[in-house]
Amino acid sequence: MKEYFMNLNWTTELTCIFRLVLAVLLGFAIGYERKRRYKEAGIRTHTIVCLGSALLMIVSIFGFGSEADSARVAAQIVSGVGFLGAGIIVYRKHETKGLTTAAGVWATAGVGMACGGGLYILAVVATVLMISAQLLFHTKLKIFKHKLKFTIEIVFYQTDDENNLIKKEFGVDRLNSLLITRQGERLIYSATLLTEREHRSAELTKIMQDYPFIISLRRCDD
Repeated sequence: MKEYFMNLNWTTELTCIFRLVLAVLLGFAIGYERKRRYKEAGIRTHTIVCLGSALLMIVSIFGFGSEADSARVAAQIVSGVGFLGAGIIVYRKHETKGLTTAAGVWATAGVGMACGGGLYILAVVATVLMISAQLLFHTKLKIFKHKLKFTIEIVFYQTDDENNLIKKEFGVDRLNSLLITRQGERLIYSATLLTEREHRSAELTKIMQDYPFIISLRRCDD
């Protein structure tokens, strides 16, 4: 054991340790911003992803000698973190959740790889840009606001061109979750509409009066 420690290249070992510590600090900074917004991936996830990416880069550079291709390990980090990001993304009620967080985890892996590869300034600048972009995009400027979508469930008789009348009335280009059933000689369409304008109950009542072929309209605010 003593001989092992005496044969170590302490300059290389300390350099590797510094890279790991820097990766932890930068991952913590990115994760802290995400935690403040109560996102699915917070401090622990971003810190571990950044640390793990840096560790794998260090191992690929120093662990296999000069004959090894370190780029192959880096490529596997990118694809591996992609699977992790896919687990964060959730599709629920016609909306995709966690896409930005998954992209942030993927970018955090890039920061860790930069630390592991010895690109210290690049890693720090990338972290600053990531956090600054998140802060900027969450401001109340109109250009960064996400358009709200309101869901309406509709059931109506389809005999001629009623579906196009519905699309025109609500300003949509398609009927979502369309279910078609037959009642005698008539077809009944059941679908959901994603509109950018909120329709009050009185407006929905008036629309039903204007279009007698509509069987029911219901807002889905939840």
